[in-house]
Amino acid sequence: MNMLQGSMVAIVTPFKNDTIDEPAFRKLIEFQVENGTQVIVPCGTTGESSTLSVEEHHRVIEMTVQAVKGRVKVLAGTGSNNTVEAVELTRAAKAAGADASLQIVPYYNKPTQEGVYRHFMRIAEAADFPLVLYNIQSRTGINVLPDTIARLAAACPLLIGVKEASGNLEQISRLHALLPEQVAILSGDDALTLPIMAVGGKGVISVVANIAPRQTAACVQKALAGDFHAALPLHEKLLPLIRALFLETSPAPVKAAMEFLGLCSGEIRLPLVSVTEATRTQLRQAMQDFGLLS
Repeated sequence: MNMLQGSMVAIVTPFKNDTIDEPAFRKLIEFQVENGTQVIVPCGTTGESSTLSVEEHHRVIEMTVQAVKGRVKVLAGTGSNNTVEAVELTRAAKAAGADASLQIVPYYNKPTQEGVYRHFMRIAEAADFPLVLYNIQSRTGINVLPDTIARLAAACPLLIGVKEASGNLEQISRLHALLPEQVAILSGDDALTLPIMAVGGKGVISVVANIAPRQTAACVQKALAGDFHAALPLHEKLLPLIRALFLETSPAPVKAAMEFLGLCSGEIRLPLVSVTEATRTQLRQAMQDFGLLS
């Protein structure tokens, strides 16, 4: 797979009566492809991977590959805090025809940097499939250090990217200086996409792109072209919408927003719950201000 770049959507998994709404999911993919998204990322945090059964996980990735029909790339979320399970999920995604895998840093276990390194090496060796490391300490309890990622990149040609959601621009700058050009740094935080691209990032794995794919892609494309002057007002226009999407734990707000737009149901699985009325009011206002709702 060529180096990842551009606007990539961390796509939601729509539910209907606690089962995957397959027709709605296919429509969401068409909506993304038609509006300039370059990579579909199923079964990430936004796709509620932690509450999908193994069979559902396989099905979502299979559907994604079938629906995109080669028009865009598929970066399948196949990570786990169980290394053996991550290998199995990754092998299944490879067999389904995905282009690469997104691997979250093991959560809850709290491995050392050596443990993190060995986890990713084992997945790469056992699955023989390109991977993107997902560093998000707020959800995993672990921050993978730049030196660890650089060590992994040197030992593992299958590492093609790092989704960075540490929120630490100094760390991301150090990481960019250490990594070879073929390993893309991607923003894992919509509010920091433009700053991250200013220090060498190649794009974003985005939540806001679920409802504003065209605008997100436009901002990223301007930044990729080096036109940060043109990208800045697009970034600033997106910020209030992004803020509203994180008033409560994601993906509950973005699913509510998608229900407002008639894209899919706002249904979400426990232990997450639908957003409060107060959040729905703020979210609707942000969407109206942005121009998504009248």
